[in-house]
Amino acid sequence: MPDLKKKSYDHTLLVTLFLIMIIGLVILYSTSAYNGEVKFHDSFYYLKKQLFATGLGVVAMFVMAGTDYHFWKKFAIPAYLGAILLSIAVVLFGDEYNGSKRWLSLGPFSFQPSEYAKVAVILFLAYLVTRNVEKMSSIWTMLRIMLCVLPVVGLVGASNLSTAIIILGIAAVLIFVASPRYAQFIWMGVLGCGFMAVFLALESYRLERIAIWRNPEQYEKGYQTLQGLYAIGSGGLFGRGLGESIQKLGFVPEAQNDMIFSIICEELGLVGAGFVLILFLVLIWRFFVIATHAEDLFGALIGTGAMAHMMIQVILNISVVTNTIPNTGITLPFISYGGTSVVFLLLEMGLVLSVSAG
Repeated sequence: MPDLKKKSYDHTLLVTLFLIMIIGLVILYSTSAYNGEVKFHDSFYYLKKQLFATGLGVVAMFVMAGTDYHFWKKFAIPAYLGAILLSIAVVLFGDEYNGSKRWLSLGPFSFQPSEYAKVAVILFLAYLVTRNVEKMSSIWTMLRIMLCVLPVVGLVGASNLSTAIIILGIAAVLIFVASPRYAQFIWMGVLGCGFMAVFLALESYRLERIAIWRNPEQYEKGYQTLQGLYAIGSGGLFGRGLGESIQKLGFVPEAQNDMIFSIICEELGLVGAGFVLILFLVLIWRFFVIATHAEDLFGALIGTGAMAHMMIQVILNISVVTNTIPNTGITLPFISYGGTSVVFLLLEMGLVLSVSAG
């Protein structure tokens, strides 16, 4: 049962996390006020919804942090099976927005099961690797574990390739960390590239994104990318000032979502954007410290999974915004608008805090 007695958590992680969340809410309001006023006649529309989700997530985080993380081991398999079932439900009954079918509606509420799937996969893989740790030197054991994750990767990837890449990346990192032999990861890398090539080829719009990435000025759909780059370039060293962005006034479509980092660059400049990145680096560093000081392998793998998740998602988002990679539609953790994302991210942080408390 959950143990809610007072524990000593990683204070650096907590302070950094709350700093990112506070900065995220300020930036979100600055970025979304115009869209909120135009679409809903309420400049606080997006901020109020994000505040509600953040409050809910913080409560869930501390409940999770106050629970011995070993308690969740018995739920690892059911949680993963639940992720598969929810992903199937999205394919069959999901709601489509902006050309992507990623949401399930429950009455007035809608959520993205793919966000839940990330946490479920971390818990499931930590359990599975712990069970097979003595056989991790065998490539067949590694492949079997990776194959266990492919169903949810395939189902999520059918409508959300970026999240499928994150889940696949988390799996690769956890297996790499637990394996005493590294040369065989070359073969796993080749298989992973083949898997991604098949996914890209299955849908023509994914190949189109590569063409847009190479020459965004030649395509109508490259408009968002170009406007994001204009925002980054116009910010200079210190930015235009908080709330002074021009590109958020309808030039960058849905600026409060995937492209919010471009508005950070425009309003706060290289210095402000660099500070946000430093906060993420500190967060990732604390995950690493918690993983290396965990009392057992299960806890170490939970910390490593969270580290891989945060690292991959931040890198992907910033790479998309700067047009370093094709547009994949991925949010910036704790900063981009998205209630489902922030709730499940905070649940994941609660798991890591439980590991840090021992």
